[in-house]
Amino acid sequence: MCTVSINKKEKLTEHFTLGEMTKTSYKTKDGNIPSRVAIENLKRLCGWLEMLRSEYNKRYTLKEEPIIINSGYRSWEVNKRVGGSSTSNHLVGCAADIKCYGKEQALRYAVILLDIADESREDFDELIIEVRGSRAWVHFVVRPKGNRRKTLLDIK
Repeated sequence: MCTVSINKKEKLTEHFTLGEMTKTSYKTKDGNIPSRVAIENLKRLCGWLEMLRSEYNKRYTLKEEPIIINSGYRSWEVNKRVGGSSTSNHLVGCAADIKCYGKEQALRYAVILLDIADESREDFDELIIEVRGSRAWVHFVVRPKGNRRKTLLDIK
């Protein structure tokens, strides 16, 4: 049984909480609790998500709209249950799957993230637009070092 606890309301950045970045529909013995290192990785990742949120709202909306995360940090147990890779960046708090309302929004998110990388001269590891039927999301990864700027369009 897990004896470590975390404050799910802890703000990683202005608009993203630890609870939001660790939410899962799976009940697990480990409680899906990240390490301190994973939390620092989530903070770095959420910095990018804040820039995405700000720029998307500036360019495309008349009001403040949130960026919704389908999946952020995953413990080994959660990752196994969702069928994730044993080398998934979700395991170390470096990845987020960003919910999109269609392919167009996924493309807009991707363009903004690429623009942020170019303008800031900071790199990301992976930016993958994933589409499964009518569902779309952006898988986005920022690692502490060794980012590859891998981009991919994955439509099935």
